[in-house]
Amino acid sequence: MSDAVRLVLGDQLSRNLASLRGLDKDQDVVLLAEVMAEATYVPHHPQKIAFLFSAMRHFAEELRADGILVDYIRLDDPDNTGTLGGELSRAIARHGACRAIVTFPGEWRVWKQMRQWQQDFAVPVEVKDDDRFFCPIARFRAWADGRKQLRMEFFYREMRRDHQILLTPDGQPEGGQWNFDAENRKALPKGLNIPAPYREEPDAITAEVLALVASRFAGHFGKLDGFFYAATAAGAARALDHFIHHGLPLFGDYQDAMAMGQETLFHSILSPYINAGLLDPRTVVAAAEEAWRQGHAPLNAVEGFIRQILGWREYVRGIYWLKMPGYADTNALNAHRPLPDFYWTGRTEMNCLAQVIGQTERLAYAHHIQRLMVTGNFALLLGVEPAQIEEWYLAVYADAYEWVELPNVHGMVMHADGGYLGSKPYAASGKYIQRMSDYCTKCRYDVKETTGPTACPFNALYWNFLMENEGRLRSNPRMGLVYKGLDGMDPAKRDAIRAQAGRFIAGLVPAYPATGTEPT
Repeated sequence: MSDAVRLVLGDQLSRNLASLRGLDKDQDVVLLAEVMAEATYVPHHPQKIAFLFSAMRHFAEELRADGILVDYIRLDDPDNTGTLGGELSRAIARHGACRAIVTFPGEWRVWKQMRQWQQDFAVPVEVKDDDRFFCPIARFRAWADGRKQLRMEFFYREMRRDHQILLTPDGQPEGGQWNFDAENRKALPKGLNIPAPYREEPDAITAEVLALVASRFAGHFGKLDGFFYAATAAGAARALDHFIHHGLPLFGDYQDAMAMGQETLFHSILSPYINAGLLDPRTVVAAAEEAWRQGHAPLNAVEGFIRQILGWREYVRGIYWLKMPGYADTNALNAHRPLPDFYWTGRTEMNCLAQVIGQTERLAYAHHIQRLMVTGNFALLLGVEPAQIEEWYLAVYADAYEWVELPNVHGMVMHADGGYLGSKPYAASGKYIQRMSDYCTKCRYDVKETTGPTACPFNALYWNFLMENEGRLRSNPRMGLVYKGLDGMDPAKRDAIRAQAGRFIAGLVPAYPATGTEPT
C-alpha cells in the first residue's frame, strides 16, 4: 500500500517539480511511462522520441539512487496500455494508492485528460501548479487583461523588472535601452571561427533507447544517426557551460545568420533541455547575465539571448493558456492550401528549403530564423492551412511542445490570429534569405529574378501574397511601405507575377497523407 502515485511527464524531468515536493520515500511511488499515444499524436522525429525516453530513464535512475521508489513503464512492456491515463490507473491499483499527484501539463490535450482522470478515477487526482516558469499563468492573464493586442516587448520589460534581470541599481535597463535587436542582424563573414556544438556520445541507456526507437518508429520523418543530445541534468548543465564560453560572445551579432555546412553557428541548442525540464530557465538566464557582468560576453548578445527565454518563451506560453482551445482554430488570412510534400521529404530545388529541411531531418533542430524566415516564410507566402504547418513543426523538432510551438507558428509565422501575437506578418522575398545566408549561391533559382523559368519562387509568392491578402493587410500601419511598392508596380508586371505564382503553386505536390509522413 502507498499513499500517493506521483506521475512525472516526459517534459517534467525536474527534481524541483511541484508534484515531487513533500514526497515520502516510505509511502509514495513515482510513475514514469513511455506510452505510444504520446509518441505518435503527431509523427515525432525519432531523435525527439529517443531524447525524451532516454532522459526519462536516466531521471528514473537518479530518483532510485536517492532511495525513491520508481515505477517505470517501458514502451515495450507487454502490459503497457499505450496511454498516460491507462498507466496511471494501473499504477494506482498496483500500489493501492490513496491518491494521485500530477503537475499541471504543458499541453491543452493533456490538461483535458487530467480533468477526465479527476472525474473517472476512484481516488483524488491532485494537480499542482507548474512553477518552473518565470511568469505564472495568472500573472500573464492580469497583464493581458483589457489589451486588444499583446506585444512581447512590453511584457518582456515587465519580466525584467519583476525578476531584476539586466537592470541598474535604480531599475533602468543596462546599457540604456531594453532591446539590442538592431545590433543582432549581421550576415556571417567568411573565415569566422565557428565553435562546434556540445555533443555527448550515447551511453548504454541511450543506446538501448535508440535501438528501440529505430525498430518502432522507422516510418517517422527524421534520422537517428549522429544523435548527440545529453540525457541528464548534469549533461544539460555541461551544454549550458559550453554555450556560455563558446557561443554566447558572438551569439548576438550572428543570431539571424544562416550558412551551408554551419548548422548550429553560435546558437545554444539548449531549448530541448529547458523544455524537457533538465535545465532550469532561471539558471540559464542567470548564467548569461553573469557572463556579461564578468566581461565574458557583450550586452547585445546577452540581452538578445535572455529575451528569447524571459521574453518570447514566457510570452508564447502565456498566450497559449490565455487563448486555448479556440486559438488553434483561427485562420485570419483564410489560408487553405496543402503543405507541400517536400516538407516531409526534403526533395526540392529551392536550396534554402532543402538545407533547412535536411538539417531538421538530421538533427531535429533548426534555429529560429531558419524556422521563421525559410520554412515558415514559405508556408506563409504559399497560404498553407495553418493546422498542417503547425503539425509539421510540432513533429520535427526536439524542443517542440504545443504550448511553445502553436503560438509561434500560428501567430508569428502564419499570422493566423490576425495580429494578436505579432504586429505584422513576417513575409519576405528571396532578398532576405540572400542577405542573411549563402543559400542562394548554390540554388538552381536566381534570387534576382521574379518572373521567368529560373526566378526564385519566394519573389513571386511574396508579391502574390500581398495581392491575395490586400483587403486584410493594407490597413496595417506596418505594411504601408510594402503596399506603396505594390501600388507603384506596373499592372502588366502584377499580372505576370500572379501568373508566375499560380504556375508554381499548381506544380506543387501536396503532402500525403495530410497528417504527415513521407509518401512510400
